[in-house]
Amino acid sequence: MASGTADERIRYEPDERCPPLVAIGVGIQGVLIALGPLVVTAAISGVAAGQDERQLTWTLVAALIVSGIVTVLQAARIGRVGLGHLVIMGITPNFIAVSVLALVEGGPSTLASLIVISSVLYFAVAAWLPQLRRVITPAVSGTVLMLIAVTLLPVAWDRLREVPDSAEVITGPLVAAVTVFATTILALRAPRKWRIWSPLAGIAAGCVAAVLAGLYDFGRVIDAHWFGLPEGGFPGLDLTPTAGFWALLPMFLVVTVVQAIKAVGDGVVVQQVAWRRPRATDFRLIQGTVYASALGMLMSGLAGTPPATAFSASTVSLINFTGVAARRVAYAMGIILVGLAVLPKLTGLMLTIPNPVMGAFLLTAIGMLFVEGVRTVARGGLDAPTTLVVSLAFALGVGFEQHNVFEGVVPSPWSSLLGNGITVGAATAIGLTLFLDVTKPRRRRFEGRLDMADLPRLDAYLQEIAAAMRWNAASSERLRSAGEEALSSLLQPAEDKPPRLVVTASPEGGAVDLEFVAAVDEENLADRLAYLSDHEESPAEWDVSFRLLRHFASSVRHQKYHGIDIVTVRVDGSP
Repeated sequence: MASGTADERIRYEPDERCPPLVAIGVGIQGVLIALGPLVVTAAISGVAAGQDERQLTWTLVAALIVSGIVTVLQAARIGRVGLGHLVIMGITPNFIAVSVLALVEGGPSTLASLIVISSVLYFAVAAWLPQLRRVITPAVSGTVLMLIAVTLLPVAWDRLREVPDSAEVITGPLVAAVTVFATTILALRAPRKWRIWSPLAGIAAGCVAAVLAGLYDFGRVIDAHWFGLPEGGFPGLDLTPTAGFWALLPMFLVVTVVQAIKAVGDGVVVQQVAWRRPRATDFRLIQGTVYASALGMLMSGLAGTPPATAFSASTVSLINFTGVAARRVAYAMGIILVGLAVLPKLTGLMLTIPNPVMGAFLLTAIGMLFVEGVRTVARGGLDAPTTLVVSLAFALGVGFEQHNVFEGVVPSPWSSLLGNGITVGAATAIGLTLFLDVTKPRRRRFEGRLDMADLPRLDAYLQEIAAAMRWNAASSERLRSAGEEALSSLLQPAEDKPPRLVVTASPEGGAVDLEFVAAVDEENLADRLAYLSDHEESPAEWDVSFRLLRHFASSVRHQKYHGIDIVTVRVDGSP
């Protein structure tokens, strides 16, 4: 359930129109955060596969253009595509290993074909998300976020020591310390209107320290052209796949599933940090961000670059530092990223930012991402089974990240893929979650219409549930009342044509979980229940059912998808 506590650090929510200068300023900071890992990830695949300079340059430019377009698409939310929030998009490192294998096997056309086919699975995950709700739970999403943070930590730490051979190793950590110090002091103690610039000011301070330490190399800027696009373009699709293609396809599909789970977690965490008053997760928007990521993957395949994904850690840190979550920032970022693709000299200028500076900022972003993972798990509830699922999945994920037991046992690259910490942790969390769901006591089902005319049938159904559990009169009455008020709450506002209603009862110890599945209005029930606590003095007529539902039920969880609404109500029995 959403909390009623407001976060005053948020200056501009997604729906608010921030001043253009603020949008551009925060957009530049977002680009600076994303540009390094975006370009480096895209380049690593090409360099490792031995691509020539022409194809490598095209890959980098395509990565900038696709990332810019998908960043705008995520914010704009066109139809069902997009999260409707500020989301920094970039090139995911999860596909590096399999992308290199594809390039070596058949070149850019083979890579493009594999990515395009894998994007179909991505679209399928988005479409089937309501059916996957029992698998992709807050516990699974939160665990994946925490594992992503742990996995990225060594990368950030290594960047602190990446300095030219002519410089002392200690200069890297010192420059990073200046960056962190400047960013943190401004974010904590600067006047509120200046805190928005703390990340940019920290990067600037780190760059000044890097110049003084002799870590800057302006050769890339001097050699770059002012304007232009590289030669190259769509590499084409491999319409005559070889045996190597079919051997690589399962690897791409496995990584795609992991990436889709991460996209769900990204959507959850961005929704949580973007509003002053925390809201219950809107899974219609989660579907939107998965659709947008799938479309980004399709565009990446056609453009011949590794797939684009959400940089949730960078997004969270940018919003937390600046207090700006307005969609205008995403539009500014998209324009800047596409502009950089045709302005090589500006791209070179940004790429000259020393690694210790960017590594220092990445450390802060990773810390924030880990905390958001913990919050995601906590918001979903931490009973004994969930605690075991999260702890075991996290422990195995971290363990495999530190020591891959498949190395030398399973042929490469399967050893790297199966031994990946995120893959192992996510698979463990999903497997245990499925086990808990399958081994629950047999569910009893009720089908009808979302109409008060069906209340007598629903009431008789709930009486049978209470009798089967041998509940006393007080517990039975509470269960029946919770069912009635849940039905009444879902009827606000009244529907001209009552949709189909399916209620499933799942006994769990001394409690019953009632799951109401229907197609209803646009209001989020969990947010509505949380909002009531701030308006006790003047309840509206339609608030009565919400208040009674909160009284009878020990917990209420609401998930909204396109064309379907799912409300889970837990009712505890009494001795």
